[in-house]
Amino acid sequence: MTRRLAAPLLLLLLVWLVAEPMVLVGVDAVRSNGLWTLAAIRAFVVEPNEWRAALNSAGLALASVVLGGLIGVSLALLTRLTDFPGRRVVSALLALPAVLPPLVGVVAFLFLYGESGAIARVVMAITGAETPPWRFDGVGAVVLIHATTMYVYSYLLVRGALATFDPSLIEAATALGGGRWRVLRTIVLPLLRPAIANGALLTALSSLASFSAPYVFGGGFRVLPTQIVSTRLNGDRSIAMVETLALVTLSLITLVLASRIGGVGTRGAGKGIAPAPRRTGTRRSRFVVGLCAWAVTGWLLLPHVALLVVSVVRKGAWNTTALPTAWTIGNYLTLITDPVRWRPFATSLWMAALAAAVAAVVALAVAVAARDPRRAMSRWLEGGLGLPWAVPGTVYAIALATMFSVSQPESGRFVLIGTLWLLPLAYLIRSLPVIGRPVVAAIRGQDPALDEAAASLGAGTWRSFSTVTLPLLAPVLAGAVALAFVTGLGDFMTSIILYTYDTRPVSLEILGAIRQGDLGVAAAYGVVLTVISSGAFLLAERGRSPA
Repeated sequence: MTRRLAAPLLLLLLVWLVAEPMVLVGVDAVRSNGLWTLAAIRAFVVEPNEWRAALNSAGLALASVVLGGLIGVSLALLTRLTDFPGRRVVSALLALPAVLPPLVGVVAFLFLYGESGAIARVVMAITGAETPPWRFDGVGAVVLIHATTMYVYSYLLVRGALATFDPSLIEAATALGGGRWRVLRTIVLPLLRPAIANGALLTALSSLASFSAPYVFGGGFRVLPTQIVSTRLNGDRSIAMVETLALVTLSLITLVLASRIGGVGTRGAGKGIAPAPRRTGTRRSRFVVGLCAWAVTGWLLLPHVALLVVSVVRKGAWNTTALPTAWTIGNYLTLITDPVRWRPFATSLWMAALAAAVAAVVALAVAVAARDPRRAMSRWLEGGLGLPWAVPGTVYAIALATMFSVSQPESGRFVLIGTLWLLPLAYLIRSLPVIGRPVVAAIRGQDPALDEAAASLGAGTWRSFSTVTLPLLAPVLAGAVALAFVTGLGDFMTSIILYTYDTRPVSLEILGAIRQGDLGVAAAYGVVLTVISSGAFLLAERGRSPA
């Protein structure tokens, strides 16, 4: 009886947490002062700035997909299929942007390419110029940031697909006279199509949801996430709801397009054995390939280096000179000794940890209930679990602020605005698909005979789950929880809308430090965040390794 009730109760929980806030956004877009009206939609349609923001979002996503995909897919093919000196090190270094929280990455680009950044100072010192050589803002700056940080999605997914690629396909094509480029075009890329499509999907959704880069560097280049926040701050609540629906529509269109593009799978194309890297013809050519790979890697990781350097520069010691004139660890000591500076770290840590832990429990329960994909209830549960993945964080922040701004217990609405719990709840909802999708896939991949064997030995449902199912899920669960924790720890899009004084997260403190001119402190925040994120992934990787 309990098991029979579990699935409907979980579905009701997901409807309350995931679907109801989005429905309320739709209602508020066509309702004002208790009356139904299309005034907000008409205002959106006739206002050029609104359409411009929507088109800018779509164009930015397309540019990010194309450039990020070219970088990511090319680097994955290079590091997997070509042998050169230091290949393994380059392969690992190229994955580093995955642990860099979005706002921290934007801060790193500010320190590197900004008007008073490291490169601008070097150019001024060489040329003797008294003014910065460029303005790092607008659409070009945002596209550069997106392409050189979001490439990691395509890189990791294609690299993972190549790890199970059947090398005999390449060998057979080569034996039949196919050249390297022809084999790549006719054999390799078609079989990598799903991985490339999934990488493009993640890049597109991340770009559509991107707030940090357009907010800091966009200038007059408005996109829907920044337009939503601006409209909301101006008090045009109904227009903000319509903008929110427009952003959701773009995300859903992206999902449909990606599913059509990636419809051809790699079933039967892999044996779980990675193809051996191919040696280039001569030692000199291997050296040239390696030099190019290291140069590209160095360029992509320059923002990380800049962040580290700025974190140990004394305030005011790098304003006009090409190189810093004074070094210090005082920026890190400030974070440790100043309670005001340390408090946002502690706040972000407990909120991200709590959200990831609760999301893991919910995701596990849903995964068990949705184990059989043939059941309609399983499909509904899986859809509810994955919905936040398709909706930008800004949109969910607006939706949650709408839902939990009034007290209507009969419809599941309570006043959480201004309390400690709304922001952790937002992190929890955003974590559900991050943890739930891989766990559902993993539990469906387990052999049912294992549970049957445990039951035949007298194990009950809970004992069978805790001693058989959960240990087998642990590696996937550890990686997913680490990713959810890191995502919440560095969150900026959701936090800027929902935070209060008591829940001010570290991302907002970084932004505040930049505005106050404490660039060293802002960089130190970023370095510590990156170290914590890397540590979370390393712990998860240890948990995934066999004892």
